[in-house]
Amino acid sequence: MESYRYLLDIAIILLATKFFGIFSKKLRMPSVVGALVAGIILGPSMSNIVAPSQLITSLSEIGVIVIMFAAGLETSITDLRKAGLKAFVIALLGVLIPLAVFYVIGMIYDHGPKAWITNLFIGVIFTATSVGITVETLKEMHCMNTESGNAILAAAVIDDVLGIVCLTLVTGFADSSVSIPMVLMKILGFFVFAVAVGIVMHKVFKWWFSHDNNNGLQRYSIVSFAFALIMGYISEAWFGVADITGSFVAGLIISGTKQCEYVTKRIGTLSYMLISPIFFASIGLKLTPIHLTWTLVGLLLILCVASIVTKVGGCYLGAIMTKYSSKQALRIGCGMISRGEVALIVANKGMALGLLPEFFVSPILLCVVFTTVITPVFLKMVYKREPGDTDFKDHMDHSEKKEIHEVMKNPMTNYQEV
Repeated sequence: MESYRYLLDIAIILLATKFFGIFSKKLRMPSVVGALVAGIILGPSMSNIVAPSQLITSLSEIGVIVIMFAAGLETSITDLRKAGLKAFVIALLGVLIPLAVFYVIGMIYDHGPKAWITNLFIGVIFTATSVGITVETLKEMHCMNTESGNAILAAAVIDDVLGIVCLTLVTGFADSSVSIPMVLMKILGFFVFAVAVGIVMHKVFKWWFSHDNNNGLQRYSIVSFAFALIMGYISEAWFGVADITGSFVAGLIISGTKQCEYVTKRIGTLSYMLISPIFFASIGLKLTPIHLTWTLVGLLLILCVASIVTKVGGCYLGAIMTKYSSKQALRIGCGMISRGEVALIVANKGMALGLLPEFFVSPILLCVVFTTVITPVFLKMVYKREPGDTDFKDHMDHSEKKEIHEVMKNPMTNYQEV
């Protein structure tokens, strides 16, 4: 019977995330917050009803791939290209400022002989941005296609690359087997590969979707999802770039094609019913019972405050420098707060290499969960629509055109839905 426990665990996760998601929406917060809280309550840190397992970990990894693939499908390549240089400046400041501030925080608590490597690594942990939470929240609030939303996506992808470079440099100091020039060449190679594959595969999908006889639409979503998984594998296994970056690129390649909307709906169903709830709950499940002292509580408070201030401040400054409005800059900064699974992966790497002392582990894990839970709340606050808000202009025009198209296509169905 024990071998079938995973069935019960998944059922509990799905029901709990749905229940707490509904409850959080009653409180006028994104349902993502409820899913994260559900994971914390179910996990070892509280009730210990559901224990972390390899299956849940694997499904959660697929979950963030699906979320980023869906984000790519709903993103305009033209809008993303416009945000390119601006996003680089935003991401650069959003990495450098946390890196510097958390290095200083590390210096306050660690004075060992190799403290500079440890403190630098702590800075690297907090340079990370987990965009999966932000993407799901923006989709729920129908703010994905805003100018600031596109900037967040572009900056998060660049942030991921910059984070890999920082991690490689720091681990290179501690592990002589790591070749820094080789890693940098792989990162450059990935972007060359992504552009080349993007041009070819976009034409392939565009031709296929336009010339197929449309019998059996399921194959569109199956092939598209398989393509996202393959791109995720290639980016991680061949180039050392995060798999979510590869899946996001796959979504961009398919975006704008004839059947993109159909594929997006089917991927959304997969995400909503199984993958996304497990991904969000898994973050809370990683939290273990922690015995805090006053020293650790003080460190935790400093980390939590600094994690918000550095990301919001760094990205806000970058956005202002690149001519975004102050309101858009604040939205971009809040969208980059979440550290999520990316920071956990980096922290695990540091523990494996002996770069992260036990003293820092618990406060860092708690802070990562805190930033993940608080991000949707902040986004809900800053994305309030007001008259004359230019950030929503193109988004509203797009929505209106889509609604008119749907009504003209099937007026009775839309009338009944209303």
